[in-house]
Parts: sequence; structure tokens; C-alpha cells
Amino acid sequence: MDSTTLISFLALDLLLVCVPGADWAYVISAGLRGRSVGAAVGGLVSGYALHTVLAAAGLAVLVAGSPALLTGLTVVGAAYLVWLGWGVLRRPWVPEAGETVVAGAGRVFLRGATISGLNPKGLLLYLSVLPQFLVTRDAHLPVPAQTAVLGLLHMACCVAVYAAVGLLARAVLGARPAAARAVTRTSGAAMLGIGAFLLVQRLALGG
Repeated sequence: MDSTTLISFLALDLLLVCVPGADWAYVISAGLRGRSVGAAVGGLVSGYALHTVLAAAGLAVLVAGSPALLTGLTVVGAAYLVWLGWGVLRRPWVPEAGETVVAGAGRVFLRGATISGLNPKGLLLYLSVLPQFLVTRDAHLPVPAQTAVLGLLHMACCVAVYAAVGLLARAVLGARPAAARAVTRTSGAAMLGIGAFLLVQRLALGG
């Protein structure tokens, strides 16, 4: 696994992490409600740590070794992102005062872990995107170790982005709903772009 592969994965992963979804909604809610942003981010990252362990145990290898399965998962995941992006553009999400408040750092952490563990975007990353960056032949690192490295990179991206989102939500979005609307519209366009990119890339490789 060379530096070019790591940089390519990091660039695509950052794009995916920066697309608002369930994770963003949760840290924004934590920030707006004055709850612990650190606990919310820690919970979200712990869910992806579990995804990383499962992928390193062999799930990602199974997908990487089956071109037809990888193509199918990528097409489904890309279509999901396009559909989700179109929905966001049509009805941009804005934080509302009636959102549920989660009390206590422990409950904030556990809720975050549940959200990321079941997040379709996370499943897309580990089952469809990550396997494309694994070197399965003549690799210097075993595939489980490569999976762990990529998973750790993803978790680092999540910590940086989600912490910034939660803190900015507390400082800016709570008082400026128009800014929240602009952020969600931008995210919808990004979902459409990433979904189209993954779809065209995988179909071209499959062809």
C-alpha cells in the first residue's frame, strides 16, 4: 500500500465524511442543545471502529475478491447517494427547536455509536469504497492490516470533521437558519456528484 493509494482514499473519504447525513444531524443536534460534542463524536467514531474490526476480519476481503459483488454494491450505494442528494436538494434540512434532547454523556455516546453503526453511508464506505483501495496481490501489508489502516484514517477524518461541525453548529447555525439551509443544499449537490462519480467509475471498470 503506497502513499498514492492512501492519499486517494483520504481524499475520497473526506468528501464522503463532509456530506451531511445522520452523523452530521446528530453532532449538530448535540451542539445546538449544549450537550457534549466530544461524547457525540466519540460515540460515532466507536461505531466505525466496530465496522473496521469486522472489515479487517474478512468482510472487506470477501467483497474485494468478488468483482460482481463489488460492482453491485457500488451501484446500489451510488444510487442511494444520488437519491439522498436529490431529496436533500428538494427539502433542505434545518435544525428545529423541537428536536429530541439526549441527556448525559454516556447516553450521548451510546446513541452516537448506534447511529454510525447503522448508518448506510458507513456501510457504503466499508463494503463498497474501502475494498477498492486494498492491494490483494504482492502486497507488503496483509489485507487485514491494510483494512485497519484505512479504517483508522476514516475514523481520524470523522473526529476532525464531526468535532468541527458540532462546535460550529453551536456557534453559528443555531442563530442562522439560512446558513443551515445553505449547508444542506450544498451537501445535496455533493451527494449527487459523489454518487455519479462512483457509479461511472465502477461501471467503467466493470466493463
